[in-house]
Amino acid sequence: MALQCGIVGLPNVGKSTLFNCLSNAKAQSANFPFCTIEPNVGVITVPDERLNKLVEMCNPRSIVPATVEIVDIAGLVKGASKGEGLGNKFLANIRETDAILHVLRCFDDDNITHVDGSVNPVRDKEIIEYELTLKDLETVDARIAKTLKQAQTGGDKVAKMQYDVLRQIKDALDAGRPARSVHFETPDEQKFARELFLLTSKPVMYVCNVDDASAATGNAYVDAVRASIDDPDAQIFVVSAQTESEIAELDIWEERQEFLNEIGLNESGVSRLIRAAYSLLDLQTYFTAGPDEVRAWTFRRGSKAPKCAGIIHTDFEKGFIRAEVIKYDDYVSLGGEQGVREAGKLSVEGKDYVVQDGDIMHFRFNV
Repeated sequence: MALQCGIVGLPNVGKSTLFNCLSNAKAQSANFPFCTIEPNVGVITVPDERLNKLVEMCNPRSIVPATVEIVDIAGLVKGASKGEGLGNKFLANIRETDAILHVLRCFDDDNITHVDGSVNPVRDKEIIEYELTLKDLETVDARIAKTLKQAQTGGDKVAKMQYDVLRQIKDALDAGRPARSVHFETPDEQKFARELFLLTSKPVMYVCNVDDASAATGNAYVDAVRASIDDPDAQIFVVSAQTESEIAELDIWEERQEFLNEIGLNESGVSRLIRAAYSLLDLQTYFTAGPDEVRAWTFRRGSKAPKCAGIIHTDFEKGFIRAEVIKYDDYVSLGGEQGVREAGKLSVEGKDYVVQDGDIMHFRFNV
């Protein structure tokens, strides 16, 4: 399931440094704007202690973790919606992603130039949001002009529905609110809104890039960002890209843990951020486990059993009969599948079963 989070922000806020920490890909990082021109893509393993435990119990020949794709996109500048800087290329790259990690500079460093001359993460956030909003307004206005006549004169119910959706989104954008703040009732309205691929409809996480000393506690810049956000669906994440870069250079696990303990952290920011990005994409994990393979399978929250079976192979979905489900906690506490069966804890589920995060699944099918 190749869903992507795009890392965006103004130039020199630490996007590429953070990307380098997140993946084995080495994005160029330098102290000048537009260093990153083509988006760099990293396929990143999602840390999951449940997978580690299943591996310990099953001792499989093969291990396949869940992954998420992170895209490092070139820095945006004021006027991008009108083509300034890398403008349209930047916006097109965002449009292709499924969620946004918006990196904000929340640290002082005279050696790193800020494109606007001073550190102000709230201003930086508003610049990018303004540019994304302008581009969305351009898209919505063009669709309204195309749909209005059909809605008014043609008696076309579909056109009328589309026009109503567009007007609601336009009203929100004109008021400075993102498209994701508008919620639609019917499946047809929701589908049409999704198919507009608006930039401000994507879920967003504000990643506050702080100095080493603030990695565990945050700072006044982070507080200002938090106070400026009125979107209840937006998330804030605090990380020090420089600290994470230093941690990544340590090859020995014990040395990494000692470093983290010294700065007041139990776990690296990178591990927490990867899981947060996975959740931002509305993704969850089910497992298949046995001596041949322990594997984490990624699915969209709320998916039913046949859909999840189809992630393994389309034949599994087409010929779905039932799913045998073991809860992770039961699997661990009862010593594996045999113990679960003996305790009568294995459940047999049909087509309407909504798969839960951490379920251990076995699908029965016939084609």
